[in-house]
Amino acid sequence: MIKIVNLTKSFGGHKVLDGINLTMPTGQITVVIGKSGVGKSVLLKHIIGLLKPDSGQIIVDGQDMSLLAGRQLQEFKRRFGVLFQGGALFDSLNVFENIAFPLREKTRLTEAEIAKRVRERLAQMSLTSEVEAKFPDELSGGMKKRVALARAMIQEPEIMFFDEPVTGLDPPMANTVFHLITKTHKESGYTALVVSHDLPEVFQVADQVAMLHQGRIIAAGAPEEIQNHPDPVVQSFIRGEVDFLEG
Repeated sequence: MIKIVNLTKSFGGHKVLDGINLTMPTGQITVVIGKSGVGKSVLLKHIIGLLKPDSGQIIVDGQDMSLLAGRQLQEFKRRFGVLFQGGALFDSLNVFENIAFPLREKTRLTEAEIAKRVRERLAQMSLTSEVEAKFPDELSGGMKKRVALARAMIQEPEIMFFDEPVTGLDPPMANTVFHLITKTHKESGYTALVVSHDLPEVFQVADQVAMLHQGRIIAAGAPEEIQNHPDPVVQSFIRGEVDFLEG
């Protein structure tokens, strides 16, 4: 579904992505791991069209994203759903209106159909109708994530992107969010990219894991392959060694 070929990107003379090559199979969950600040979110923003590469290609379902612009790009991006790191909920809208927002903006569905779809997504996230009238500042961190995931999936995307989906959550709620990713993936069959530095939970949701380090993918494979990878850099990250994480 997604193929990245020799992708490079620099900011102010600092090369963040230095020849990324990665293939993300259709219908599978690919998790990109690496320490904070290594460029995982920059990579994700290239794939969803928020950033343009200095060189290289991002091919999604056979289409080179760098060749798309304007309305053509916007139409293509309708196939995507994104769960941003902070959830990116609109503070001035309640839960129901937040989830309904993409349907109001991009479809001509009736109010009855919009309400039906919103409530189906709330139920999928194990949220009751009682939360519909609440505003984001009235929600816990975990509930915000679930509402944001409901909104990201409201248009039944073919491809889902998760940017650090459990940052700031306590371990039980982080497990809940990862469980929801697994659950919705099984139900919908979307292709997914998750960028995260949270271990070991990501190994439980991934079909494929790739490690980003110093601008390159230094290891990629099934979760058990990465957990047993001989590269000392990979093992240092997995073990959470302080010197590596802070270096």
